[in-house]
Amino acid sequence: MRLNIAIFFGALFGALGVLLFLVAFGSDYWLLATEVGRCSGEQNIENITFHHEGFFWRCWFNGIVEENSSNIWKFWYIYRGFWAVLLLLGVVAAVTASFLIICAAPFASHFLYKAGGGSYIAAGVLFSLVVVLYVIWVQAVADMESYRAMKMKDCWEFSPSVLYGWSFFLAPAGIFFSLLAGLLFLVVGRHIQVHH
Repeated sequence: MRLNIAIFFGALFGALGVLLFLVAFGSDYWLLATEVGRCSGEQNIENITFHHEGFFWRCWFNGIVEENSSNIWKFWYIYRGFWAVLLLLGVVAAVTASFLIICAAPFASHFLYKAGGGSYIAAGVLFSLVVVLYVIWVQAVADMESYRAMKMKDCWEFSPSVLYGWSFFLAPAGIFFSLLAGLLFLVVGRHIQVHH
C-alpha cells in the first residue's frame, strides 16, 4: 500500500514538474523592466514604458547590453545557444522519465523505476543549470549603469527598474518537483529490487 502511495506522489510531482517547465520556458515574462523618465521635447510629461523578455526572445534587453562591441553579440548567440541545448536535453530527460515510469507500472521492473527516477533527477539538474546561466546573464552581462547614462543624455530624469518575472519563478518550482519525483522513483525501484 505504501509503495502505491509513493508511486502516486512520484507521478504527481513528475507531472507537476514537467508542466511547470513547459509553462515557464514557453512564456515570455522572465524579466520585467520599467523605464520612468522626462525627456527633452516633452513639457513636464512623465513617460512610463514597460518591457518584458522571454527566455528565448528579447523585447528590451538588447538595449542594456554593451552595444559598441560586436564580440558581445557573438557571445550572446553562443551563450543562448548553449542554454537552449541544455533546455532541450532537460526536456528530453523529463519526457524519457515519464515514458519509463509509465512502462514500469505496475511493478514490472525495478530497473525502469530507477531509470525513470534518474532521468527526472537529470532533468532537474539540467534545468537548474539553465536557470543559473540565465541569472548569470542578467547579473553579469547587463550593464544598467551604461544604459542609464546613455538615456540621461536625452532625458533629464530617468530611472530604470528590472525585476524577474513570474515565468522565472516557475522554473525553480518545476526543478523542485522534478528532483522530488526522481528521488521517490529511485526509492520505489530500490524497494521493488529488495522485496520482490
